[in-house]
Amino acid sequence: MTTDVRLALPGEPGYEAAAAVFNLAAPAFPAAAVTATGVEQIRAAIRYAAANRLPLRVHATGHASAATRPVSGGLLIRTELAEDVQIDAERRTARIPAGTRWGAVVRAAARHQLAAPHGSSPTVGAVGYLLRGGLSFYGRKTGLAVNRVRAIEVVTADGELRRVDAAHDPALFWALRGGGGGFGVVTAVEIELFPAAAVVTGAAFWPAAHAARLLSIWRRWTLDAPAEATTSIRVMNMPVHPAVPPVLSAGPMFCVDGAVLAGEGGEAALAGHVADLLGPLRAVAEPVLDTWHQTTPEAVLEAHMDPVDPVPIVGDHMLLDEIGDDGVAEFLRVTGEGSGSPLIVAGLRQLGGAYAVPPEGPGALASTGARYSYAASAVPFPPLTEQTIRGYLWRVREAMRPWDTGQTIPSFVEHFGQPQGHLTPDAVAAADEVRERVDPDGLFRGDVAPGASARYDRLKEMR
Repeated sequence: MTTDVRLALPGEPGYEAAAAVFNLAAPAFPAAAVTATGVEQIRAAIRYAAANRLPLRVHATGHASAATRPVSGGLLIRTELAEDVQIDAERRTARIPAGTRWGAVVRAAARHQLAAPHGSSPTVGAVGYLLRGGLSFYGRKTGLAVNRVRAIEVVTADGELRRVDAAHDPALFWALRGGGGGFGVVTAVEIELFPAAAVVTGAAFWPAAHAARLLSIWRRWTLDAPAEATTSIRVMNMPVHPAVPPVLSAGPMFCVDGAVLAGEGGEAALAGHVADLLGPLRAVAEPVLDTWHQTTPEAVLEAHMDPVDPVPIVGDHMLLDEIGDDGVAEFLRVTGEGSGSPLIVAGLRQLGGAYAVPPEGPGALASTGARYSYAASAVPFPPLTEQTIRGYLWRVREAMRPWDTGQTIPSFVEHFGQPQGHLTPDAVAAADEVRERVDPDGLFRGDVAPGASARYDRLKEMR
């Protein structure tokens, strides 16, 4: 192929690597693909796409491949910027090049006793996670991860590299922070870090027979839990696998995991918060596995035990109001022991605290008043099919409908076709105005999240 950028067609060298995704249940089959390691490659790809009337798509690790519309008939840019994470310890900031995984960011920040609002897996791309909201295990203290973004570098459809922040193109800066995408190719973000000299993190597991008592205790604790603590519960049906401790694949399990950050009270207050959380749970029954311990921020990446290798995933996500005892009973009725659930994981993540408080100068997505984030997933290995899984996910959705807020956090959305909505109608209109300005020909229209654009959601070509 003769061009000034090394595009690859299906079957050509480089195509498979550029189009690779983490979620194998949602593979990408673009008409052409390129792995961009620098800004000039991105500019060249944009020029080629415009000249050949190819819609442009962008990804890094492909963790969210199922949450975006299927990639076909367009040019896919994989961002793997050949730069390192830069930490400014004095300003407590990190500049993160696109394509950087959270593991690299966390390790770089931890050398300075600082932490970032990272995801639960070290292999997730930091930039996409941040700009799609982000629910970290520090979030009840620090808010949505996107709120920590202080500047964004982006190549727009005209090929211009822009560095936007609160003082430079504030409208584009606003839209990029949770506005649903379709504004260009983000090449780097600058985020604000926070002190994290000490943290308690880990996971405790019990046989699911104890789930009703444990979930009830955990829910009541969340009602007035300290902001320093962000936790989740999961009902788990783990497969027999070398990466899974045998004790966890012996039957259905109930898990409580998360992190507690040392606050103003120091390590003494930290120990008290952890005791308040775990003491009543451990009194119900001895966990079969308990990894909670005081450590450094790097260990928070391992607490959730997310897979590190690509795997097919079929899942769902909702934001829920306070579920109360009735919600606890319904949740366990469809996910707990004896329910017949095929889901490997069905969980509730604790919200509230700073999650509910928009910061000064917010972006398009700045807060959520929901009490819990629900997420569930399964792996479609035979004889289990994707259709069977989706049917069961709908059953859970119907059971939890009384508490469904109708909202979602984009970084937790598991499928582009699921009900979702994270922007108000006014925010959708404002984001569309920015897209019209920076991408008037709709070159990046395929990158826009469902529900984030009144303009593109109407187009038949966006199926």
